[in-house]
Amino acid sequence: MNYYQLAHLPAKEFLRGFWGRAIHTQMATLIYWEVDPEAVLPLHQHPHEQIVNLLEGEFEMTIEGKTYLLKAGDVLVIPSGALHEGRAMSKPCKILDVFCPVREDYKI
Repeated sequence: MNYYQLAHLPAKEFLRGFWGRAIHTQMATLIYWEVDPEAVLPLHQHPHEQIVNLLEGEFEMTIEGKTYLLKAGDVLVIPSGALHEGRAMSKPCKILDVFCPVREDYKI
């Protein structure tokens, strides 16, 4: 069992304007993001299933050509291999992403 305090996890800018605090388990990666206003997530895809939990603010996501405006409390599941992109629509913008399997590229 592991215990974490978010405030004590190091924040890293994984992508311009996307500051993340990562927790890795054997099966999943959790990233707590603080996103700069108008930061852009370029179009991409990955083999991981991704669950996007909008904690605070607004974030626009486009998945396979369909656009969603996420607000606090919204959850969006992105299937493995789906093309997606997004951008922060407000300040502050906080997101919890859960990836399965583990995102090795996000290990600090």
